[in-house]
Amino acid sequence: MEQTMPADASVKEEAPQYKAVPIMAALLISGFIGMLSETGLNIAISELMGIFNVEAAQIQWLTTGFILVLAILTPVSGLLLQWFTTRQLFVASLLFSIIGTLVAALAPSFEVLLVARLIQAAGTGLLIPLMFNTVLVIFPPHKRGAAMGIMGLVIMFAPAVGPAIAGLFLEYSSWRAIFWMAVPLLVGALIFGIIFMRNVSEVTRPRIDLLSIALSSVGFGGIVFGFSTAGEGDHGWSNPKVIIGISVGAAALLLFIVRQLRMRQPMMNLRAFRYPMFTMGTLIVFVAMMIILSTVMLLPLYLQAGMAMLPLAAGLLLLPGGLVNGLMSPVMGRLFDKYGPRWLVLPGLALVIVILWLLTGIEPTTPKGIVILLHTLMMIGISMIMMPASTNGLNQLPRELYPDGTAIMNTLQQVAGAIGTALAISVMSAGQKAYYTDNSIPKEDLSFIPLAMTQGVQSAFMMVIFFATAGFILSLFIKRVKVDSPDGMQPPMH
Repeated sequence: MEQTMPADASVKEEAPQYKAVPIMAALLISGFIGMLSETGLNIAISELMGIFNVEAAQIQWLTTGFILVLAILTPVSGLLLQWFTTRQLFVASLLFSIIGTLVAALAPSFEVLLVARLIQAAGTGLLIPLMFNTVLVIFPPHKRGAAMGIMGLVIMFAPAVGPAIAGLFLEYSSWRAIFWMAVPLLVGALIFGIIFMRNVSEVTRPRIDLLSIALSSVGFGGIVFGFSTAGEGDHGWSNPKVIIGISVGAAALLLFIVRQLRMRQPMMNLRAFRYPMFTMGTLIVFVAMMIILSTVMLLPLYLQAGMAMLPLAAGLLLLPGGLVNGLMSPVMGRLFDKYGPRWLVLPGLALVIVILWLLTGIEPTTPKGIVILLHTLMMIGISMIMMPASTNGLNQLPRELYPDGTAIMNTLQQVAGAIGTALAISVMSAGQKAYYTDNSIPKEDLSFIPLAMTQGVQSAFMMVIFFATAGFILSLFIKRVKVDSPDGMQPPMH
């Protein structure tokens, strides 16, 4: 029988009545198109290095810069949600996305393309917290699982098909077509949103504390920058930029936490962590993001360097897993509404641990069908973890903490992604070097790259198993947040 945790009294109240379908449609269309153009660029990285004549450390900033903007902007999103209306933030996010996409399509140089990516990131940094907060407001707790599941379908579908669509453009057109395709679609989404979007959140305009904003930006930005930089180049963790970035970021973040706890009206209300299932959900989501981004980075690298696959072929091989993950999100949402998080999160993490263990045996001769199967099962496991854990945690918060809760979760996801990716790259690189050293093989001998990559990736997946095991232990303590059904009856206990 699954235990339940009571939700705050204000959470039990029925949400105000809104026409949810057009509001959700406006947000989901915008999110899908924006993420499609953003994730699609990743497969063009190698080609862009040649076109703009830049090194790997520079081209990496197209991704690192994007994540850095999210890490700086997302913590402020809770404040923005209380200062501006839903429609204002929606229009602003779409305008940033449209301008960034248009500039990227016309970019004459790498520097201009990088600026365009940062503008795009500002649009995403506004839209994602807005989507989560809107779902919390317009749907009562007993229906949020299904709503979050539909949102997960759209959010996961875009990254799944993005690389394949971008690969087709690269094959038959140019990388600029990735952005030109998105511009009219984003404009259409903006028009649709202007017509159907409604203001659903309460504008309270709390006091703006510039010092908190500065500490947050330096803290989260410094940590993400430091960990992201650790995955670049040959210096790794000894790079002064890594040491300074993480040290300054950690110090600023500590000061930020102390200040928020002492303020009557904090910029990010960390008192949300007083709610145990919110804390539990946030920790599990943090671990899940480390698993996702580690795997998403390791598998494409291995498919190309270890199994000698072309980028388009690698993207198509990983497509089924991404599609299944998206399609499973609504299913998991309905199961969560009916049964709660425990019997989804626990089996999901157990499945992920088994798949990661099997991936530690991946080799250049591993059949492609096995890779597709393992990746697909991994994505099913992830769909059982992310939405149930996050929705259950957010359900326990009172309505006034929704902006803070979504800001905390989304911010820590960016931090988790940076940490997970950096650690995975470091362990993989160490494994590669150990292969050459242990076998007394000169690094200049390119014929051993697949075998060295195999040892490195296998070691990295062993590390990811540690993340998943930590998440499994945490999930043993997850309890369903008890909310009232519309007829006043409590949902069944399991």
